[in-house]
Amino acid sequence: MGSHFDRSFTRITGTISRVKELFCNGSWHEALVHFNEAKRAGVEITQPSVINSVVKASSKLSNKHGKSIHGWVLKQGLDTFSSVGNSILDSYMKCRDLDSAMGIFRSMRSRDSVSWNVIIHWFLDQRDLGRGLWWFRRARVDGFEPTVATLVLLLQVCRSTWLMNQLFELHGYITKSGFWGSVPVQNSLLGAYTGFDMERAEDMFDEMLERDVISWSVMIAGYVHNEEADLGLRMFVKMVSVAKIDPDEVTLVSVLKACTSIQSMIVGRMAHGFVLGKGLDADSFVENSLIDMYCKCGDVDSAFRVFSHMTWANLVSWNSIVSGCVLNEKYSEALSVFRSMGKDEIEADEVTLVNVLQTCKYYVNLSWCKSVHCLVFRKGYESNDFLHNSLIDAYIKCGRIEIAWDLFNSMDKKDTVSWSTMISGLTYNGEPDEAVRVFNEMIHAQKKPNAITIINLLEACSVSAELKRSKSAHGIAIRTCLAPEVAVGTAIVDMYSKCGTIELARKSFDQISDKNVLSWSAMVAGYGMNGLAREALTLLAEMKLHNIKPNEVTALSVLSACSHGGFVKEGLSFFESMVDEYDLHQGVEHYSCVVDMLSRAGKFDKAIDLIKEMPEVLASKASVWGALLSASKSFANKDMGKDVVPRILELEPSNSANYMLASSMYAACGLWSDAARMRRLAKERGIGVMAGYSTVNVNNRSCRFIAGDESHPQACAIQSTVKQLHRCMRINGISDLMSIGC
Repeated sequence: MGSHFDRSFTRITGTISRVKELFCNGSWHEALVHFNEAKRAGVEITQPSVINSVVKASSKLSNKHGKSIHGWVLKQGLDTFSSVGNSILDSYMKCRDLDSAMGIFRSMRSRDSVSWNVIIHWFLDQRDLGRGLWWFRRARVDGFEPTVATLVLLLQVCRSTWLMNQLFELHGYITKSGFWGSVPVQNSLLGAYTGFDMERAEDMFDEMLERDVISWSVMIAGYVHNEEADLGLRMFVKMVSVAKIDPDEVTLVSVLKACTSIQSMIVGRMAHGFVLGKGLDADSFVENSLIDMYCKCGDVDSAFRVFSHMTWANLVSWNSIVSGCVLNEKYSEALSVFRSMGKDEIEADEVTLVNVLQTCKYYVNLSWCKSVHCLVFRKGYESNDFLHNSLIDAYIKCGRIEIAWDLFNSMDKKDTVSWSTMISGLTYNGEPDEAVRVFNEMIHAQKKPNAITIINLLEACSVSAELKRSKSAHGIAIRTCLAPEVAVGTAIVDMYSKCGTIELARKSFDQISDKNVLSWSAMVAGYGMNGLAREALTLLAEMKLHNIKPNEVTALSVLSACSHGGFVKEGLSFFESMVDEYDLHQGVEHYSCVVDMLSRAGKFDKAIDLIKEMPEVLASKASVWGALLSASKSFANKDMGKDVVPRILELEPSNSANYMLASSMYAACGLWSDAARMRRLAKERGIGVMAGYSTVNVNNRSCRFIAGDESHPQACAIQSTVKQLHRCMRINGISDLMSIGC
């Protein structure tokens, strides 16, 4: 009798131990198999802990298994145990069988706090705060108090769904119910307030009697999130120096984000030193934040050093370094990292491929673009809108607008970015009329344009240079309430400038309430391109009065205005002041502009002297010599031209514009055999030449005339009119205008 009891006891305890062991190891199927074998062998299992393990194992597999276990529990009468009922309730919830779960809950004879929390947690996990709060209130009416975990989850959902009134209600309950003394609850409430109102968060932080590392980290992250990174850094200094609390990895990630936000390399390096001093550099989140900080502050070399010292680089690490290379226009390095990913068996995701497409655009490499496209299909990423839009943009930049059209038309749901990308791409490919047509289609499709869309529309109008259409686009910007935005206002200024209506450009410029340096630069450029160099210089003086420091783009616009206006003295004076007064970098574009200015004025010796004084890396750029060659053509200076042509063709042997410019220079000097030789050389080297064209507005319609094209139905009449105009100009003594390219 005793031995039989001992054997039964051993079998039961063995079954219990084995089921628990399998459950703890995550072997859900094996746990159920062992349980079912024990039942068939006649082993009686009534321990709630074992049944709970079995129920949880069944919920991990399928609802079918869960219902089978539920039926067995009811037959055995084991549902009277509250813990077993809660496990079955939780099982149905996790299997998303809400009807069965509610049936269990209503039939439970012994509900406890766990029962209520299972229901509340499920709705909160589904981000259904409305029903979650309803069950929360009902539990309180029935006399059950939530756990700390429930309150923390409620506060997190309030923050993520931006429900301020519900947050105030929870704050009141926490204060009245005595949960205020719980630091985790206080930290969660503090975190919720940082998403809504930093002033309330500051007041609450000051009232907290006990602040741990999470409390300080929440405040620092809140400041960074609310674009007050400098306050976040001050809070960090106070945390370390005054409160004497050691930061953790989460704190340091927020601090590095703050350094990225203020673009301070010095502070970023100090934060890096702190990370190393505290031994937190082994954390992947911190390492990835360091890579991101260095890349966005422009120090890719330091980012690579962090990356190379990582013990284990995950996909985020690889994507961060690839994105950083693209951001800093180090495209060859980005491709090298991408290839290394494959060697290290790291699979690229959507973020990786978007960055690779940026390199395809930069190198205008169609085969790379197609390779990425194939990879998108193989990985099943074609439904990713961001990646799809990036593909469209890449094909456009590679000159395959027809493929971009196919991709665009294949999209089931075109978002605003998709429409904007096509409008921008058509403008980029010299089809402004088609771009405007696509914009009208977008409006008919009831898609609301954003600022980027309007800027692309304005750019299309500026390319077509049709005043009536440009005014309509301006009206659209006003009706969509986007005209006051500084970027849109600046685009309007640029559009009117390119249409030649400088008065409307200035009026639009004056209406921009919050002008930035780009707005001022656009207006300066507008004056310059319309031959108003004096006004451009006057506007530069106005910038000083408004404490707006010109940037490199402004400087280029000023120099261009001086060059076209013949203001050599003023241009040279400003060029010298770029470094001394404005602390601006003199790039190759600025040197090219000054060379062009001197050459236009016939001061070739000074232009050559300037080139000799240039840094060697800049003097090797073809654009500088191109400016000199262009002036040689205008002045028919064949001696200067002959010296420049070999140099410019050596620097850029694949640029068709150089061959055409050289040919035009020789033709202007009467050296027709040399002119023909340049065109023949371009043809032999397989260099395609894009024909020049002029655009004329006739009856509010833009008409393009391409050099050598006789396909226009009125080509003969147009040629006859042009010849008569040329003859009339020669008779009136203004043929010199033709020789200088006006």
